[in-house]
Amino acid sequence: MSQTQLHSKCQKPTGAFIGASWVSLLIGMSAYLIGLWNSNLELNEKGYYFTVLLYGLFSAISLQKNVRDRLAGITVTNIYYGLSWFSLMISSLLLAIGIWNSQMLASEKGFYLMSFVLSLFASITIQKNIRDLALSPQEENSIEQENE
Repeated sequence: MSQTQLHSKCQKPTGAFIGASWVSLLIGMSAYLIGLWNSNLELNEKGYYFTVLLYGLFSAISLQKNVRDRLAGITVTNIYYGLSWFSLMISSLLLAIGIWNSQMLASEKGFYLMSFVLSLFASITIQKNIRDLALSPQEENSIEQENE
């Protein structure tokens, strides 16, 4: 798919969708981080779960960008594409292993898993929104009009 075809297929996301994406990220991350702050975990465990969240967010955004770049016909090396998938799987696996081996209640374990997944999904959606806004035809037309 060429860059021109991608431009024509991209629709500008609505303000409600953009707002919902940001609110979802804030809720997911806030819930996860407030849960960590209030937990009885040791400081090294809190650091582990915090790092896993950040690693997961970064890998999800990186993978989403790779997928979109490939759809747009932008060259993405197979090694980087594979590493993006691997990073997302590893961050999810690290969280799962940490939670499996923890002494938390089942409800706490579910809480961390749900807020982690919500945060990952929201970060992917926000990246998609940013990309769609940058490629939307309405943006191009307004920029072209300003340049005239």
